Amino acid sequence: MLWQRVISSLVIIPILLAAVWFGDPWISIIAAFFALLGAFEFYKLADTAGWQPFSILGIVFVLLFLLNTHSEDGRTTPLLISGAVVLPLIRVLWCSNKEKAFINWAWTIGGIFYIGWTMSHFILLRELGDGRSWVLVVLPVTFASDSVAFLVGRTWGRHRMTPSISLGKTWEGAIGAVIGAVAAMAIMALATGLDRFGYVLLIPLGFLISIFAQIGDLVESMLKRDAGVKDAGKLIPGHGGVLDRLDSLIFTVVLVYYYVVWLVG
Repeated sequence: MLWQRVISSLVIIPILLAAVWFGDPWISIIAAFFALLGAFEFYKLADTAGWQPFSILGIVFVLLFLLNTHSEDGRTTPLLISGAVVLPLIRVLWCSNKEKAFINWAWTIGGIFYIGWTMSHFILLRELGDGRSWVLVVLPVTFASDSVAFLVGRTWGRHRMTPSISLGKTWEGAIGAVIGAVAAMAIMALATGLDRFGYVLLIPLGFLISIFAQIGDLVESMLKRDAGVKDAGKLIPGHGGVLDRLDSLIFTVVLVYYYVVWLVG
């Protein structure tokens, strides 16, 4: 399992870093590719759990949210949000199983915002000043949090953190994740030149990235538990599905984007 995780990371990470480094259109293409795969897995989880979300409609809106990041017309975002809510609601009228109709609607718009809205922040973050550096920070810091949590939890984990959601999560792993994320943040800030903003701003961000990464992981674990599956998919050896890798990132990239916009400037 561990060697599969390492090999998969060695293949995927250089592709991600190249897309981040060269920016558009590559960052948009990669973000859309992973978002569409993640949305497909999300709706498949809903099907496995016994619901019938409007998958095609949801996947179309996921793509539209990513395309919308290139729009210069501020009116398109509220229009898109309204459409994402209203059109699946209209689709409810044609549900064959009326008892599941509104839950199917909830799953549909849940996937749109859970995947499409959050993944659009990768493109938005890359377009900010120092955007390349910020994305180059959020990726390895999130990966460091996940990896250290996995290694520490396997080696020293004794106290389960959320046994009702995930039996593999331990408090020892959670503490290790925070330490790993903060250390990675200090290293990446120095490597990218972001240290000029001061570690008073950056170290708390490393701490928050780890917290949000672990929350994202737990949220996806709950989704999988609801569907009764171990992994969201099998596309990435050692990791499971695409959604199993995005679960932390879609939380942390949103955090970093607004942290930078509101606090760093």
